[in-house]
Amino acid sequence: MPGPGEREPRGQRLGTGIGWRPEIADAVERMPGVDWVEVVAENVCPGHLPESLLRLRARGVTVVPHGVSLGLGGAERPDEGRLAALAERAEALGSPLVTEHIAFVRAGGALTASPGLEAGHLLPVPRTRDALDVLCENVRIAQDALPVPLAVENIAALLSWPGEEMTEGQFLYELADRTGVRLLIDVANLHTNHVNRGEDPAAALAGLPLEAIAYVHVAGGFERDGVWHDSHAHPVPRPVLGILTDLASRVLPPGVLLERDDHFPEPAELEGELESIRKAVATGRATPGRQTPATAPTAQIPHTEPSHRRPTPAGTAPLSAAVAGTPAPEAVGPDRATDARTAARRPAASRLPAGHTTSEPPARQTPDAGTARPVAGCAAARQRLGLAQAALLSALVGGTPVPEGFDRVRVGVQARALAAKRADVVAKVAPELPVILGEGYRAAFLAYAQARPMSGGYRRDALDFAASLLLAGAPKDSAARRELRNWWLDRSGPAPRPRHRATRAAHAARRALLRR
Repeated sequence: MPGPGEREPRGQRLGTGIGWRPEIADAVERMPGVDWVEVVAENVCPGHLPESLLRLRARGVTVVPHGVSLGLGGAERPDEGRLAALAERAEALGSPLVTEHIAFVRAGGALTASPGLEAGHLLPVPRTRDALDVLCENVRIAQDALPVPLAVENIAALLSWPGEEMTEGQFLYELADRTGVRLLIDVANLHTNHVNRGEDPAAALAGLPLEAIAYVHVAGGFERDGVWHDSHAHPVPRPVLGILTDLASRVLPPGVLLERDDHFPEPAELEGELESIRKAVATGRATPGRQTPATAPTAQIPHTEPSHRRPTPAGTAPLSAAVAGTPAPEAVGPDRATDARTAARRPAASRLPAGHTTSEPPARQTPDAGTARPVAGCAAARQRLGLAQAALLSALVGGTPVPEGFDRVRVGVQARALAAKRADVVAKVAPELPVILGEGYRAAFLAYAQARPMSGGYRRDALDFAASLLLAGAPKDSAARRELRNWWLDRSGPAPRPRHRATRAAHAARRALLRR
């Protein structure tokens, strides 16, 4: 229960959970005290849910889909197909909410008149007004398309954007205020940003709108040459548990989940980590709570469902009232709720009112002026953000010059990490390739990745990698080359009529390979 003077976060109480992965599915089913699980949304098919998930659901275990490819922090509007797929998974799993990331995963394309690039990874958005405007609009688009509330996660980063205008706490606070979106707070990512970017986790927690928390992620990583890598493949370190304890001393998190994506230990070790998480939360709850603006009695985060779909509960004060230091409106009946919400919108500190009730967002205000800023101005912000993100991603995956203001060493570390991740994930989605190529797989793939940025996902990447080897006459061993050629032909599928330059190039490669 919340401590004296605290307000409990909104939403369903989840308890203690673990990330469901096929490799540990049987172990998860047998683990005591697992209240809920999270599944990577892109890894399940609504019409063919894994039997393990069906059995868990039959036992009353909540399943939450966690998306990784939407790219809400990107300059483009969210893809309708990806949103529909996420909505379909939420409905198939009977989930109370869905989650995604505050990140961009692709850049370029029509918005910037440049080749489209895929990162294959969650990359940080700049904490600027442009990025916040775009993110807020993208979040609202996603909220309208999803059948359940959305929560978004803070990510880990190896590098910082130059010219940032807000701290992470300020950025997330205003995002929640303007959209009503819930937050998935990853305490492991706060630790990562502490090591890599010098950001104080306690200060970040103090600035967060804690009542907006949907749940919390906990994960492990490792440090190499002064850089922390958020691997999800190592035990949870003590500093991460310490941040969880700090968070729990401020607010009771509705749910806490252990993430593990690789190098899975024995079930007993995972159970031990879950117990450590429970103890960290209990220790925090036993510590006197720290009153912050987000947990002050007048601060309430609005409900996360899009405002035009529901009435605002009478007596709900906008978060901006606490930020601006203005009094919250008195409790009112339904017939006066609209007038109270209108009055609550007046402080300029709230750039987008939390309680608006129409599908058209009202005009926003600049932080230091009372002149209205139309939402249509987001188009220019999208283009500026798109150009900046394309330049960074091109440097990371295409070998172009590092944009001005970035730490070149850190960009190099991130670029190598992205290439290594590409090699690892391609080996997982196409496990035959390391078998066919043997010990030469990794070196061959990294050489390919230097010259070929990913543009169509990991499965497309695997096919393009195999085609590039075959066109170059590799591998030298004729039996291996024949096996690789057959593998490529089996998976490249029938050739539809080519429409785009990239498609025509792929089919030209196919014709060349068929002639060999």
